[in-house]
This record gives sequence, structure tokens and C-alpha cells, in this order.
Amino acid sequence: MAVKIRLKRMGKIRAPFYRVVVMDSRTKRDGRAIEEIGKYHPTEQPSLIDIDIERAHYWLSQGAQPTEAVAALIKIVDEGKLQTKEAKTPKRDLYEAAVAAAGGRNDAGTDGPTPRKKAAKKSEPKAESASQPTTESSPETVDVEAVEDAAEAKVTEQAEAERSLTSEKSES
Repeated sequence: MAVKIRLKRMGKIRAPFYRVVVMDSRTKRDGRAIEEIGKYHPTEQPSLIDIDIERAHYWLSQGAQPTEAVAALIKIVDEGKLQTKEAKTPKRDLYEAAVAAAGGRNDAGTDGPTPRKKAAKKSEPKAESASQPTTESSPETVDVEAVEDAAEAKVTEQAEAERSLTSEKSES
């Protein structure tokens, strides 16, 4: 039986990756392998080459013939010219660095963004809230109320302008 060490194609269209396998030369390219001894991802930068070199040498000593591509990969791994990719920085570390750069810990003493303030409900009568004195008056609450009042005023102005335009059109 003629045994070959060759690449078994896997992956999606235009996104291939390969397994380095030992298989009978008469089987299909993606058929059943005797043993998988590594993997090769050519689309990554730099390419990922992970071959169990001891198993490759074992099969070469038993008479297995490597294809040209596999022979080149084995040569790269043997010579140690393998380029390694820099380890990715985990997203959690990037997030924590951004929080630290933005000002560190929040008011609650925990890492992360500050919790949002809840807006006052519009259904509450303003007379009740004015009659009950508040112990804490925060400028953020006052700003929210001022913004809400300004928005309501703008909406009423637009409604009055539309009414006047429709009344002028109906008169003429």
C-alpha cells in the first residue's frame, strides 16, 4: 500500500484550511485518513503551521511519501523558521484599560460605566413634588427637568404654528 502525507482541504469556499494527514494514495483528497498529524491555515497572517514533527518523521521512516506542499511545511517546521502570530489582547483587558484612562472607578466603587439616573415620571403631579422638600438636590436632576420643560415648550410652539398655518389656508 502506497502511503502519502498530504493536505486534506476543509473550510468554506474562499476560506480554506487544511489538515496534514497520512492516508492511502488511492483515497479521495478529503477521504478517510489513517492519522492526522497537523494543521495548516494559509489565510491567517502569518500562516498557522502546527505539525507533530515526531509523527511526521515516524511516517517518513515507514516509507510514507510527502507531497510537495507538505514537504515544504515539514522543512519550515524542522528548520525553525516558523513565524508566530502575536497573542491577541483580550477584550476585557482593553476594556479595563479604557475605563482606567477615562477616570478609573465609578461612584459605586466598581469598575465599569456609571449607572444611569432614572428620569422622573411625567405622571407625577408637580404640586406634590414642590410641596415636599427634598433632602438632596442634585444639579443633574434639575438639568433633566429643565430639558424636559424646554422640549415640551418646543412641541407646543410647533403645534401652535401648525394650527395657525392650517387656519390661514382654510380662510383663503
